[in-house]
Amino acid sequence: MGTTENGIVSGRLSPAEYSSNFADLHPPLDDHEALVASDRCYFCYDAPCMTACPTSIDIPLFIRQISTGNPIGSANTIFDQNIMGGMCARVCPTETLCEQACVRNTAEHRPVEIGRLQRYATDIAMRENRQFYQRAEPSGKSVAVVGAGPAGLACAHRLAVKGHDVVLYDAREKAGGLNEYGIATYKSTDDFAQKEVDYVLSIGGIDCRNGQMLGRDFNISDLLERHDAVFLGLGLSGVNALRTEGENLAGVDDAVDFIAGLRQSETKADIPVGRRVVVIGGGMTAIDAAVQAKLLGAEEVTICYRRGKEQMNASEFEQDLAASKGVSIRHWLQPKRILARDGKVAGIELDYTTVADGRLTTTGETGAVIADQILKAIGQTFEADGFGTVALQSGRIIVDEEGRTSMNGVWAGGDCVVGGEDLTVSAVANGRDAAESINRALMAATQPVTAVA
Repeated sequence: MGTTENGIVSGRLSPAEYSSNFADLHPPLDDHEALVASDRCYFCYDAPCMTACPTSIDIPLFIRQISTGNPIGSANTIFDQNIMGGMCARVCPTETLCEQACVRNTAEHRPVEIGRLQRYATDIAMRENRQFYQRAEPSGKSVAVVGAGPAGLACAHRLAVKGHDVVLYDAREKAGGLNEYGIATYKSTDDFAQKEVDYVLSIGGIDCRNGQMLGRDFNISDLLERHDAVFLGLGLSGVNALRTEGENLAGVDDAVDFIAGLRQSETKADIPVGRRVVVIGGGMTAIDAAVQAKLLGAEEVTICYRRGKEQMNASEFEQDLAASKGVSIRHWLQPKRILARDGKVAGIELDYTTVADGRLTTTGETGAVIADQILKAIGQTFEADGFGTVALQSGRIIVDEEGRTSMNGVWAGGDCVVGGEDLTVSAVANGRDAAESINRALMAATQPVTAVA
């Protein structure tokens, strides 16, 4: 069914097609499949998969627990290191992290399905609402956590477990950050992001305040007056501009907003998409936007990236996924100007690029791609409003190995810090570790001073 109408329109597909196209990318394992998959693990003593995991989950242990029929114990092992293990199992690039390090890659050229096994265990625990943690005795301390994304939620949960009161401030209507607004719909179905938020907050002691933005409703100085410590897990809220002629034409959209709209749509039929779509960029956001544009019914979707295949930030798995959905990926092209007809996008002119003397440069040749919609996915920026004296470098927050910033009493983690990796699992690790540092600092401040004889 659908429509081949030119321009950006909604309802290109039938309800059945939308449902099929946006179904779970990796369906969950059933009990038998999980036992078979877990039996392939060698349970390595010095497991390289653990080293490759940013949260250092004891992967051999949790897989062995599955293999012995103990998925609840397995989930406990996972949550001890990564309270957001359910979402990480869905969205982590396991093919370049734990599964790439799996010794089975050498033995059989196919790794243990660590990600799907992790999802199997955590899904059972969450479905049964198994709680593995109780709050410690109240510490009398209060911590402000700004940003309810993976870093902020992980930090808030660990602090709550330690007995501290946490106020979680977030600018959006829903908590979840990147997990709620920034990933492809087919990677997290059935409103899982909010189910995980509810699971994390069920520890108690966390007051979540939505619609509260740093720099608009409060600043860091305000928070330090109200709380004993502050953690900043703000993510990246700004979007880089193309800085080309025609960027403000109707039909030029931010890929981040496009993905967020899809995430909040129940049917997907209300999300408009062009007939011919061009996505500018080479990272995960570009892939997610391009694949979903195709799934919405776009006839032609082309990713244009200014460097080669090897330089794309998107993993090889994600690039192959895009190709399997009919997305064309073209390399060594960068935007020159956006072409218009009647005030709307008609195409894009691109410069061919090359590397000369170690620097990216244009060749002098140009080409054009017909399009009625262009999605920008060339990176996000950190918007530092209300920060006071917190030191920045290249537009991000400078932190030490424990997540401490240059401002006393303020920690930070996730994509907003220098070295942020744009990965859910890395953000969780940052939040967890910062919480431990905050707890040590708060507890040290409450210790009685012993007189020296």
